[in-house]
Amino acid sequence: MASHFFRASNVTIGLDLMRDLSIGPEALGALTGAFFFGFAAMQIPCGFFFDHFGPRRTVTGMLILATVGGIIFTMAPSWPILLTGRVLLGAGFGVMLIGSMVVITRWFPPDRFSTLTSIVLSVGLLGNLIATTPLAWASEVTGWRAVFGAAVLFTAIAAVAVWIVVRDAPPGHPFLERKPEAVGEMLRGLMEVLRNPWLRPILALNFFNYACTFTVQGLWGGAFLREVHGLSPIAAGNVLLAAVVAYQLGMLVFGPLDRVFDTRKWIAMSGTLVIAGLIAVLAIPASPPAWIPIAAIVAMGFFSASSTMVMTHGRGIFPDRLIGRGISTMNTSVMLGVACMQTVSGMILGMFEPLPGGARAEIAYRSLFGFLAVILLVAVAVYSRSQDIKPSQEMRMREKAGA
Repeated sequence: MASHFFRASNVTIGLDLMRDLSIGPEALGALTGAFFFGFAAMQIPCGFFFDHFGPRRTVTGMLILATVGGIIFTMAPSWPILLTGRVLLGAGFGVMLIGSMVVITRWFPPDRFSTLTSIVLSVGLLGNLIATTPLAWASEVTGWRAVFGAAVLFTAIAAVAVWIVVRDAPPGHPFLERKPEAVGEMLRGLMEVLRNPWLRPILALNFFNYACTFTVQGLWGGAFLREVHGLSPIAAGNVLLAAVVAYQLGMLVFGPLDRVFDTRKWIAMSGTLVIAGLIAVLAIPASPPAWIPIAAIVAMGFFSASSTMVMTHGRGIFPDRLIGRGISTMNTSVMLGVACMQTVSGMILGMFEPLPGGARAEIAYRSLFGFLAVILLVAVAVYSRSQDIKPSQEMRMREKAGA
Protein backbone atom coordinates (compact mmCIF):
# COMPACT_ATOMS: atom_id res chain seq x y z
CA MET A 1 0.00 0.00 0.00
CA ALA A 2 2.74 2.46 0.94
CA SER A 3 4.72 1.61 -2.20
CA HIS A 4 1.73 2.20 -4.47
CA PHE A 5 0.86 5.43 -2.65
CA PHE A 6 4.32 6.97 -3.04
CA ARG A 7 4.79 5.87 -6.64
CA ALA A 8 1.36 7.15 -7.76
CA SER A 9 1.12 10.35 -5.73
CA ASN A 10 2.75 12.60 -8.34
CA VAL A 11 -0.20 12.16 -10.70
CA THR A 12 -2.33 14.02 -8.14
CA ILE A 13 0.11 16.56 -6.70
CA GLY A 14 2.41 16.90 -9.74
CA LEU A 15 1.21 20.39 -10.67
CA ASP A 16 1.51 21.42 -7.01
CA LEU A 17 5.12 20.17 -6.87
CA MET A 18 5.92 22.05 -10.07
CA ARG A 19 4.48 25.23 -8.59
CA ASP A 20 5.96 24.86 -5.08
CA LEU A 21 9.47 23.96 -6.29
CA SER A 22 9.42 26.09 -9.49
CA ILE A 23 10.26 23.11 -11.73
CA GLY A 24 9.11 22.14 -15.22
CA PRO A 25 7.71 18.91 -16.67
CA GLU A 26 11.20 17.57 -17.38
CA ALA A 27 12.11 17.84 -13.68
CA LEU A 28 8.78 16.33 -12.61
CA GLY A 29 9.27 13.41 -15.01
CA ALA A 30 12.78 12.86 -13.65
CA LEU A 31 11.50 13.09 -10.07
CA THR A 32 8.80 10.50 -10.75
CA GLY A 33 11.22 8.27 -12.64
CA ALA A 34 13.74 8.46 -9.79
CA PHE A 35 11.48 6.25 -7.67
CA PHE A 36 11.62 3.55 -10.32
CA PHE A 37 15.36 3.89 -10.95
CA GLY A 38 15.87 3.24 -7.23
CA PHE A 39 13.31 0.45 -7.41
CA ALA A 40 15.01 -1.20 -10.39
CA ALA A 41 18.50 -0.87 -8.90
CA MET A 42 17.52 -3.11 -5.97
CA GLN A 43 15.88 -5.91 -7.96
CA ILE A 44 18.94 -8.07 -8.72
CA PRO A 45 20.57 -7.56 -5.27
CA CYS A 46 17.28 -8.39 -3.58
CA GLY A 47 16.93 -11.50 -5.68
CA PHE A 48 20.16 -12.67 -4.06
CA PHE A 49 18.92 -11.55 -0.62
CA PHE A 50 15.66 -13.48 -0.99
CA ASP A 51 17.39 -16.67 -2.05
CA HIS A 52 20.05 -16.28 0.65
CA PHE A 53 18.38 -14.63 3.67
CA GLY A 54 14.69 -15.12 2.94
CA PRO A 55 11.80 -12.62 2.55
CA ARG A 56 11.30 -11.83 6.23
CA ARG A 57 14.69 -10.31 6.92
CA THR A 58 15.05 -8.79 3.46
CA VAL A 59 11.68 -7.01 3.41
CA THR A 60 12.02 -5.73 6.97
CA GLY A 61 15.43 -4.22 6.28
CA MET A 62 14.34 -2.56 3.06
CA LEU A 63 11.21 -1.10 4.66
CA ILE A 64 13.50 0.63 7.15
CA LEU A 65 15.37 2.15 4.17
CA ALA A 66 12.05 3.26 2.65
CA THR A 67 11.11 4.93 5.93
CA VAL A 68 14.35 6.92 5.88
CA GLY A 69 13.73 7.93 2.26
CA GLY A 70 10.19 8.99 3.13
CA ILE A 71 11.41 11.23 5.94
CA ILE A 72 13.90 12.91 3.59
CA PHE A 73 11.25 13.37 0.88
CA THR A 74 8.67 14.79 3.27
CA MET A 75 11.07 17.32 4.79
CA ALA A 76 12.96 18.22 1.59
CA PRO A 77 13.31 21.99 1.02
CA SER A 78 14.51 21.69 -2.59
CA TRP A 79 14.30 19.52 -5.69
CA PRO A 80 17.72 17.77 -5.31
CA ILE A 81 16.90 16.63 -1.75
CA LEU A 82 13.40 15.65 -2.85
CA LEU A 83 15.04 13.58 -5.60
CA THR A 84 17.32 11.85 -3.07
CA GLY A 85 14.40 10.90 -0.87
CA ARG A 86 12.48 9.64 -3.88
CA VAL A 87 15.35 7.35 -4.94
CA LEU A 88 15.61 5.89 -1.43
CA LEU A 89 11.85 5.34 -1.35
CA GLY A 90 12.04 3.42 -4.61
CA ALA A 91 15.00 1.34 -3.43
CA GLY A 92 13.30 0.47 -0.15
CA PHE A 93 9.98 -0.45 -1.72
CA GLY A 94 11.68 -2.39 -4.51
CA VAL A 95 11.35 -5.70 -2.65
CA MET A 96 7.63 -5.63 -1.78
CA LEU A 97 6.13 -7.41 -4.77
CA ILE A 98 8.95 -9.92 -5.14
CA GLY A 99 8.81 -10.74 -1.44
CA SER A 100 5.10 -11.47 -1.73
CA MET A 101 5.65 -13.61 -4.82
CA VAL A 102 8.43 -15.64 -3.20
CA VAL A 103 6.28 -16.31 -0.12
CA ILE A 104 3.30 -17.28 -2.31
CA THR A 105 5.52 -19.63 -4.33
CA ARG A 106 6.65 -21.45 -1.20
CA TRP A 107 3.30 -21.62 0.62
CA PHE A 108 0.90 -22.42 -2.25
CA PRO A 109 0.71 -24.67 -5.37
CA PRO A 110 1.80 -23.08 -8.69
CA ASP A 111 -1.68 -23.00 -10.24
CA ARG A 112 -2.73 -20.54 -7.49
CA PHE A 113 0.16 -18.13 -8.09
CA SER A 114 -1.66 -15.76 -10.46
CA THR A 115 -4.80 -15.59 -8.31
CA LEU A 116 -2.94 -14.93 -5.06
CA THR A 117 -0.60 -12.40 -6.67
CA SER A 118 -3.66 -10.56 -7.99
CA ILE A 119 -5.16 -10.49 -4.48
CA VAL A 120 -1.91 -9.06 -3.06
CA LEU A 121 -1.82 -6.39 -5.76
CA SER A 122 -5.49 -5.56 -5.19
CA VAL A 123 -4.77 -4.92 -1.51
CA GLY A 124 -1.70 -2.89 -2.42
CA LEU A 125 -3.76 -0.79 -4.79
CA LEU A 126 -5.52 0.73 -1.80
CA GLY A 127 -2.40 2.91 -1.76
CA ASN A 128 -3.26 4.05 -5.28
CA LEU A 129 -6.77 4.83 -4.14
CA ILE A 130 -5.44 7.02 -1.34
CA ALA A 131 -3.17 8.76 -3.85
CA THR A 132 -6.16 10.02 -5.89
CA THR A 133 -9.14 11.94 -4.49
CA PRO A 134 -8.19 11.49 -0.79
CA LEU A 135 -4.71 12.90 -1.46
CA ALA A 136 -6.13 15.78 -3.51
CA TRP A 137 -8.58 16.63 -0.72
CA ALA A 138 -6.06 16.23 2.12
CA SER A 139 -3.43 18.25 0.26
CA GLU A 140 -5.84 21.14 -0.09
CA VAL A 141 -6.68 20.94 3.63
CA THR A 142 -3.29 20.25 5.26
CA GLY A 143 -0.71 20.33 2.46
CA TRP A 144 0.96 17.35 0.80
CA ARG A 145 3.82 17.15 3.35
CA ALA A 146 1.47 16.33 6.24
CA VAL A 147 -0.14 13.54 4.19
CA PHE A 148 3.27 12.13 3.29
CA GLY A 149 4.31 12.22 6.94
CA ALA A 150 1.38 9.94 7.80
CA ALA A 151 2.39 7.57 4.98
CA VAL A 152 5.96 7.43 6.35
CA LEU A 153 4.63 6.48 9.79
CA PHE A 154 2.54 3.73 8.20
CA THR A 155 5.68 2.40 6.46
CA ALA A 156 7.58 2.21 9.75
CA ILE A 157 4.70 0.29 11.34
CA ALA A 158 4.65 -2.09 8.36
CA ALA A 159 8.34 -2.90 8.89
CA VAL A 160 7.58 -4.03 12.43
CA ALA A 161 4.53 -6.01 11.29
CA VAL A 162 6.48 -7.92 8.63
CA TRP A 163 9.13 -8.96 11.16
CA ILE A 164 6.47 -10.20 13.59
CA VAL A 165 4.12 -11.96 11.14
CA VAL A 166 5.93 -13.17 8.00
CA ARG A 167 7.59 -16.60 7.76
CA ASP A 168 9.76 -17.55 4.78
CA ALA A 169 8.31 -21.02 4.14
CA PRO A 170 6.03 -23.64 5.72
CA PRO A 171 7.53 -26.25 8.07
CA GLY A 172 9.46 -28.94 6.22
CA HIS A 173 10.04 -26.80 3.11
CA PRO A 174 13.48 -27.36 1.50
CA PHE A 175 14.29 -23.64 1.83
CA LEU A 176 14.43 -24.00 5.61
CA GLU A 177 16.98 -26.83 5.31
CA ARG A 178 19.00 -25.20 2.55
CA LYS A 179 22.72 -24.71 2.51
CA PRO A 180 23.23 -21.03 1.60
CA GLU A 181 24.93 -20.59 -1.76
CA ALA A 182 28.35 -19.02 -2.00
CA VAL A 183 28.65 -15.75 -3.92
CA GLY A 184 30.04 -17.54 -6.97
CA GLU A 185 27.13 -19.98 -7.02
CA MET A 186 24.64 -17.14 -6.70
CA LEU A 187 26.19 -15.31 -9.66
CA ARG A 188 26.13 -18.49 -11.73
CA GLY A 189 22.45 -18.83 -10.89
CA LEU A 190 21.85 -15.28 -12.12
CA MET A 191 23.64 -16.04 -15.37
CA GLU A 192 21.48 -19.13 -15.73
CA VAL A 193 18.42 -16.90 -15.41
CA LEU A 194 19.70 -14.39 -17.97
CA ARG A 195 20.64 -17.12 -20.47
CA ASN A 196 17.14 -18.59 -20.41
CA PRO A 197 15.98 -18.28 -24.07
CA TRP A 198 12.31 -18.06 -23.02
CA LEU A 199 12.97 -14.93 -20.98
CA ARG A 200 13.86 -12.28 -23.57
CA PRO A 201 10.51 -11.75 -25.33
CA ILE A 202 8.80 -11.72 -21.92
CA LEU A 203 11.19 -8.98 -20.75
CA ALA A 204 10.27 -6.88 -23.80
CA LEU A 205 6.60 -6.68 -22.85
CA ASN A 206 7.48 -6.41 -19.16
CA PHE A 207 9.59 -3.33 -19.95
CA PHE A 208 6.85 -1.39 -21.75
CA ASN A 209 3.46 -2.68 -20.54
CA TYR A 210 3.24 -1.23 -17.03
CA ALA A 211 5.50 1.68 -18.03
CA CYS A 212 3.07 3.00 -20.62
CA THR A 213 -0.08 2.59 -18.53
CA PHE A 214 1.55 4.08 -15.45
CA THR A 215 2.80 7.09 -17.45
CA VAL A 216 -0.86 7.90 -18.08
CA GLN A 217 -2.39 6.84 -14.77
CA GLY A 218 0.54 7.54 -12.47
CA LEU A 219 1.97 10.81 -13.82
CA TRP A 220 0.31 12.78 -16.63
CA GLY A 221 -3.32 11.62 -16.65
CA GLY A 222 -4.35 14.05 -13.90
CA ALA A 223 -2.50 16.99 -15.46
CA PHE A 224 -4.02 16.14 -18.87
CA LEU A 225 -7.55 16.17 -17.47
CA ARG A 226 -6.94 19.43 -15.62
CA GLU A 227 -5.05 21.38 -18.30
CA VAL A 228 -6.80 20.13 -21.46
CA HIS A 229 -10.33 19.34 -20.25
CA GLY A 230 -10.62 21.82 -17.40
CA LEU A 231 -11.32 19.38 -14.57
CA SER A 232 -10.68 20.55 -11.02
CA PRO A 233 -8.05 18.73 -8.90
CA ILE A 234 -10.81 16.89 -7.03
CA ALA A 235 -12.64 15.93 -10.25
CA ALA A 236 -9.43 14.69 -11.87
CA GLY A 237 -8.69 12.77 -8.68
CA ASN A 238 -12.13 11.16 -8.92
CA VAL A 239 -11.35 9.91 -12.43
CA LEU A 240 -8.05 8.45 -11.29
CA LEU A 241 -9.81 6.93 -8.29
CA ALA A 242 -12.29 5.22 -10.63
CA ALA A 243 -9.37 3.94 -12.73
CA VAL A 244 -7.75 2.39 -9.66
CA VAL A 245 -11.04 0.75 -8.64
CA ALA A 246 -11.31 -0.61 -12.18
CA TYR A 247 -7.73 -1.89 -11.86
CA GLN A 248 -8.62 -3.70 -8.65
CA LEU A 249 -11.64 -5.30 -10.30
CA GLY A 250 -9.44 -6.23 -13.23
CA MET A 251 -7.00 -7.95 -10.87
CA LEU A 252 -9.78 -10.15 -9.53
CA VAL A 253 -11.01 -10.91 -13.06
CA PHE A 254 -7.65 -11.52 -14.77
CA GLY A 255 -6.06 -13.41 -11.86
CA PRO A 256 -7.76 -16.80 -12.41
CA LEU A 257 -8.14 -16.54 -16.20
CA ASP A 258 -4.99 -18.56 -16.89
CA ARG A 259 -6.60 -21.58 -15.21
CA VAL A 260 -9.87 -20.97 -17.05
CA PHE A 261 -8.32 -20.73 -20.55
CA ASP A 262 -5.08 -22.66 -19.83
CA THR A 263 -2.92 -19.90 -21.32
CA ARG A 264 -0.99 -16.89 -20.11
CA LYS A 265 0.59 -15.54 -23.27
CA TRP A 266 -2.67 -14.88 -25.14
CA ILE A 267 -4.36 -13.25 -22.16
CA ALA A 268 -1.38 -10.88 -21.74
CA MET A 269 -1.31 -10.05 -25.47
CA SER A 270 -5.06 -9.42 -25.69
CA GLY A 271 -5.07 -7.14 -22.66
CA THR A 272 -2.08 -5.15 -23.91
CA LEU A 273 -3.59 -4.64 -27.36
CA VAL A 274 -6.74 -3.21 -25.75
CA ILE A 275 -4.57 -0.84 -23.67
CA ALA A 276 -2.73 0.34 -26.80
CA GLY A 277 -6.10 1.06 -28.42
CA LEU A 278 -7.30 3.05 -25.39
CA ILE A 279 -4.12 5.15 -25.34
CA ALA A 280 -4.60 5.77 -29.07
CA VAL A 281 -8.07 7.12 -28.26
CA LEU A 282 -6.36 9.76 -26.10
CA ALA A 283 -3.91 10.57 -28.90
CA ILE A 284 -6.08 10.80 -32.01
CA PRO A 285 -9.12 13.05 -31.43
CA ALA A 286 -8.65 16.80 -31.29
CA SER A 287 -10.65 18.38 -28.44
CA PRO A 288 -13.07 15.48 -27.85
CA PRO A 289 -15.81 15.76 -25.22
CA ALA A 290 -14.40 15.11 -21.77
CA TRP A 291 -16.28 11.82 -21.26
CA ILE A 292 -14.19 10.11 -23.98
CA PRO A 293 -10.75 10.50 -22.30
CA ILE A 294 -12.36 9.87 -18.91
CA ALA A 295 -13.86 6.59 -20.13
CA ALA A 296 -10.59 5.60 -21.81
CA ILE A 297 -8.54 6.20 -18.64
CA VAL A 298 -10.99 4.23 -16.47
CA ALA A 299 -11.13 1.33 -18.97
CA MET A 300 -7.35 1.38 -19.16
CA GLY A 301 -7.28 0.80 -15.42
CA PHE A 302 -9.29 -2.42 -15.83
CA PHE A 303 -7.26 -3.88 -18.68
CA SER A 304 -3.88 -2.90 -17.24
CA ALA A 305 -4.45 -5.74 -14.74
CA SER A 306 -3.48 -8.06 -17.61
CA SER A 307 0.15 -7.09 -16.93
CA THR A 308 0.18 -9.53 -13.99
CA MET A 309 -0.22 -12.35 -16.52
CA VAL A 310 3.13 -11.39 -18.06
CA MET A 311 4.83 -11.82 -14.67
CA THR A 312 2.99 -15.11 -14.13
CA HIS A 313 4.12 -16.26 -17.58
CA GLY A 314 7.72 -15.46 -16.71
CA ARG A 315 7.53 -17.02 -13.27
CA GLY A 316 6.72 -20.38 -14.87
CA ILE A 317 10.07 -20.69 -16.67
CA PHE A 318 12.23 -20.78 -13.50
CA PRO A 319 12.89 -23.62 -11.03
CA ASP A 320 12.28 -22.97 -7.33
CA ARG A 321 15.99 -22.55 -6.52
CA LEU A 322 16.13 -19.57 -8.90
CA ILE A 323 12.73 -18.08 -8.14
CA GLY A 324 14.04 -15.04 -6.27
CA ARG A 325 16.56 -14.14 -8.97
CA GLY A 326 14.10 -14.96 -11.77
CA ILE A 327 11.27 -12.81 -10.49
CA SER A 328 13.65 -9.99 -9.55
CA THR A 329 15.09 -10.00 -13.08
CA MET A 330 11.63 -9.65 -14.57
CA ASN A 331 10.70 -6.95 -12.10
CA THR A 332 13.91 -5.10 -12.98
CA SER A 333 12.70 -4.81 -16.57
CA VAL A 334 9.31 -3.56 -15.36
CA MET A 335 10.72 -0.82 -13.16
CA LEU A 336 13.48 0.22 -15.54
CA GLY A 337 10.79 0.59 -18.17
CA VAL A 338 8.73 2.84 -15.89
CA ALA A 339 11.79 4.89 -14.89
CA CYS A 340 12.82 5.44 -18.48
CA MET A 341 9.30 6.17 -19.69
CA GLN A 342 8.65 8.71 -16.92
CA THR A 343 11.84 10.54 -17.84
CA VAL A 344 11.18 10.39 -21.60
CA SER A 345 7.58 11.52 -21.13
CA GLY A 346 8.76 14.67 -19.37
CA MET A 347 11.17 15.33 -22.22
CA ILE A 348 8.41 14.91 -24.83
CA LEU A 349 6.10 17.37 -23.07
CA GLY A 350 9.02 19.73 -22.49
CA MET A 351 9.53 19.97 -26.27
CA PHE A 352 6.31 22.03 -26.51
CA GLU A 353 6.13 25.61 -25.35
CA PRO A 354 3.67 26.13 -22.48
CA LEU A 355 0.56 28.17 -23.00
CA PRO A 356 0.06 31.50 -21.19
CA GLY A 357 -0.30 30.62 -17.53
CA GLY A 358 2.05 27.62 -17.81
CA ALA A 359 -0.38 24.93 -19.00
CA ARG A 360 0.61 22.48 -21.74
CA ALA A 361 -1.22 22.46 -25.08
CA GLU A 362 -3.36 19.50 -26.11
CA ILE A 363 -0.93 18.66 -28.94
CA ALA A 364 1.80 18.01 -26.38
CA TYR A 365 -0.26 15.39 -24.58
CA ARG A 366 -1.52 13.88 -27.85
CA SER A 367 2.07 13.47 -29.05
CA LEU A 368 3.01 11.72 -25.81
CA PHE A 369 0.04 9.35 -25.94
CA GLY A 370 0.69 8.53 -29.62
CA PHE A 371 4.27 7.63 -28.76
CA LEU A 372 3.09 5.33 -25.94
CA ALA A 373 0.58 3.53 -28.18
CA VAL A 374 3.19 2.81 -30.87
CA ILE A 375 5.73 1.57 -28.31
CA LEU A 376 3.17 -0.85 -26.85
CA LEU A 377 2.36 -2.31 -30.27
CA VAL A 378 6.05 -2.94 -30.95
CA ALA A 379 6.41 -4.63 -27.55
CA VAL A 380 3.46 -6.92 -28.27
CA ALA A 381 5.01 -7.88 -31.61
CA VAL A 382 8.23 -8.95 -29.86
CA TYR A 383 6.34 -10.77 -27.08
CA SER A 384 4.31 -12.70 -29.65
CA ARG A 385 7.45 -14.77 -30.29
CA SER A 386 7.48 -16.11 -26.72
CA GLN A 387 6.57 -19.68 -25.81
CA ASP A 388 3.40 -20.01 -23.75
CA ILE A 389 3.76 -21.71 -20.33
CA LYS A 390 0.33 -23.18 -19.70
CA PRO A 391 -0.79 -23.85 -16.11
CA SER A 392 -1.55 -27.49 -16.91
CA GLN A 393 1.90 -27.90 -18.47
CA GLU A 394 3.61 -26.25 -15.51
CA MET A 395 1.82 -28.49 -13.02
CA ARG A 396 2.95 -31.61 -14.88
CA MET A 397 6.54 -30.35 -15.04
CA ARG A 398 6.65 -29.63 -11.30
CA GLU A 399 5.02 -32.95 -10.40
CA LYS A 400 7.63 -34.71 -12.52
CA ALA A 401 10.44 -32.70 -10.89
CA GLY A 402 9.07 -33.58 -7.43
CA ALA A 403 8.90 -37.26 -8.34
